[in-house]
Amino acid sequence: MKIDKACVDCIVNQSYRVCDAIDASEELRDQITSTIKEMSKEFSYAKNPPEIASDVYEKMALMAEKEDLYREAKALSTQKALSFVPLIEEKLLKSADKLLTATKIAVAGNVIDLAAVVEFDLEEELSKVFETDFAHDDFELLREKLKNAKSVLVIGDNVGEHIFDYIFVRTLREIYPSANYSYMVRGNPIINDVTMKEANEAGFDKICSLVDSGVNTPGFSYNRANVYSKELFDRVDLVITKGMGNYECLSETHRSDLCFLLKVKCEVVASSLERKVGDIICKMI
Repeated sequence: MKIDKACVDCIVNQSYRVCDAIDASEELRDQITSTIKEMSKEFSYAKNPPEIASDVYEKMALMAEKEDLYREAKALSTQKALSFVPLIEEKLLKSADKLLTATKIAVAGNVIDLAAVVEFDLEEELSKVFETDFAHDDFELLREKLKNAKSVLVIGDNVGEHIFDYIFVRTLREIYPSANYSYMVRGNPIINDVTMKEANEAGFDKICSLVDSGVNTPGFSYNRANVYSKELFDRVDLVITKGMGNYECLSETHRSDLCFLLKVKCEVVASSLERKVGDIICKMI
């Protein structure tokens, strides 16, 4: 999906949040926000939001002289997510449908998004997600695809959320042990997206193949991916993507047997999906 005016305003507003996150001086704050406002005048409406965001965040990182603008925030997100693991494990243990429960857990984790216009509380989401229906509900189709898949690629989204993804992938392995699983992360720090560093720390390398996509966008931009990631994306039987950034990049993908799992957090994505902000989505294409 391509950007529209609301996306431009959102990306510009993110520059203020970055300044808050890095505790920028007034001088640096003025430099960053004025620079991004100028950049926004030249945003290409032929690109999707994550492609625009990559240019903006790389510019802000350069100006702030920080390789990872959200390093501290990502560490806090991980700690918060880990604090809910005992509750999640208990839910799974008692669940009569572990696949559905693990999928809902993965979607609940998608609320951890430092670029979102609308913020959701993780504790609140976990308290209600198990009784919330998917607004777009292709879950049973996903279940059927998983039964027959010999290879599954899960494309991650944000740090903190990746803790819930770990439980999701682990559960997939337990239910469908004959398939090969891969978990794909971003090529370098961009917003609070998960990279090899956080995925290794979470132990993904112990339960599946861990793949660096090579992309510098907050979403899997196929044209910017490295050769191996493209080949894997095209080859596997089933792709499961997490979050809005991956939806924005792949809503017009060339492949089928792809599932979008996400929480709708902006009006532009809500309109694209013909749903509303706050809905949870399990959509197969």
